[in-house]
Amino acid sequence: LQLVESGGALVQPGGSLRLSCAASGFTLDTYAIGWFRQTPGKEREEVSCISGSDDSTKYADSVKGRFLISRDNAKNTVYLQMNSLKPEDTAVYYCRRYFGARCGTLLFGSWGQGTQVTVSS
Repeated sequence: LQLVESGGALVQPGGSLRLSCAASGFTLDTYAIGWFRQTPGKEREEVSCISGSDDSTKYADSVKGRFLISRDNAKNTVYLQMNSLKPEDTAVYYCRRYFGARCGTLLFGSWGQGTQVTVSS
């Protein structure tokens, strides 16, 4: 059971990136999946989550209106489309599965390696 993040890169302020969270060993369509980020010296924060029941979504205030989370069940992948990127979005981004279909409950498994997003001119 594994989630692998990819898609991070160096991008200029105002640019866009799409991160991918690919699942293996299980199908993620019925589980809530969250995207988190962490910068050195700060606590890891959840930036978005998509539920496993009705695909309802949640966003941190800091990314609302700029980030979009989505799910492609055929590819067993969850995406995080990041637009209008700011230097403060620079972080390592991780995805995690929840035990059930609801966001904000107990996280399953452990943290992966994440993918680095750097927003800089």
